[in-house]
Amino acid sequence: MPLFGTLRTPRNLVFGAGQRNALPAYAAALGTKVLVVTDERLAGDGEFHVLMDKLAEAGLQTKVFDGTIAELPLECIARGVELGRAFGADLIVGIGGGSCIDAAKVIALLLAHGGKASDYYGEFRVPGAVLPLIALPTTSGTGSEVTPVAVITDPDRTVKVGIASPHLISHTAICDPELTYSCPPSLSAVSGADALTHAIEAYTTVRRQPTGTIVHEHVFLGKNALSDNYALMAISHISASLKRACDNGSDHVARERLMLGATTAGLAFGTAGTAAAHAVQYPVGAMTHTPHGMGVAVMMPYVMEFNRAHCEAELGEIGAAMGIDLAGKSSFDRASATIDAVDALFGSIGIPKTIADLGIIAGQLPQIAEQAMGSVRLIKNNPRPLDMETMTLLVEAAFSGDRRRLRAMSPDRKAN
Repeated sequence: MPLFGTLRTPRNLVFGAGQRNALPAYAAALGTKVLVVTDERLAGDGEFHVLMDKLAEAGLQTKVFDGTIAELPLECIARGVELGRAFGADLIVGIGGGSCIDAAKVIALLLAHGGKASDYYGEFRVPGAVLPLIALPTTSGTGSEVTPVAVITDPDRTVKVGIASPHLISHTAICDPELTYSCPPSLSAVSGADALTHAIEAYTTVRRQPTGTIVHEHVFLGKNALSDNYALMAISHISASLKRACDNGSDHVARERLMLGATTAGLAFGTAGTAAAHAVQYPVGAMTHTPHGMGVAVMMPYVMEFNRAHCEAELGEIGAAMGIDLAGKSSFDRASATIDAVDALFGSIGIPKTIADLGIIAGQLPQIAEQAMGSVRLIKNNPRPLDMETMTLLVEAAFSGDRRRLRAMSPDRKAN
């Protein structure tokens, strides 16, 4: 296959301790009335107020919307749009975790183009540029500050839905690891696990034949030369820092590496996409009300095992990026060692082993498989083709905890 690569990225990406102080100058170049989208906890933080004062010193008018709620229900978005419209906002700044930044994206979209969020569900439904958007993450997880997707909860749907468009990518992303220092261990764990899952899925997505119009046919293009570099960079940084950051939130080197890993994972999957682990998490998360990062991390070792015959070399390369000693091992054993290492890392930070541990019961498995198959933008990225039969087997294995069953059913391989 010919060498092909592309990236969907912000115009400006700034990373480093103290770089939040770059916000006022970037904002002043883009607008005069700033709607700041955050949540109630962050709005009461002293450092947040320092940033707001600096925006005022730069001559900007600000209005704070602090009504962002986890999982991002539609009514939350509507309140932010109403406030922004009444204020006459011409610039949106999202500060917080993934929900805050996704809220900022959708608010910027609706203020620019009107209508309802549901008008834009799916891929390439956004007709043009949204209001200028600056994103400052305060967790090392979703990578939303650099991605072209926002995920929200619609009460008319049983699972979360996505709006995917290059127009949703932030104009400027400012990633300051000092903003993550107060992140508690439990949140560091699930957000970091989410980031590692992003990177692994991006590196193992299907590699499509690059047509001359592929960038206009898929928001998430699949594995390619440029996304691969960011995925491996993310895997290296996250695997070296995740447990350290969870064990000691004052380990600033670990905090820096974890945030850099989360952002580069966002760059990787923001172009390549994610796949089966995310497809299964959507119904599991809706049924159990467990964190997104926890759900995708539970699924990841099972998905890696399920996909191994279609990405065995890549699994070994992931292991090498994690620093695993793979010398002298066969390709099959390299992949096995990598899957085991990912499973062990997640276990060491408190990620459960099965979806049963998340609260799923056996009677829900058929519905999970059916709803997961409905996430077409994710299913089409999986390196191994999925149908209802194989999805059911994957979900059942993740429920029972039997990874060896997936190894046995893997095409071209027998159980070891």
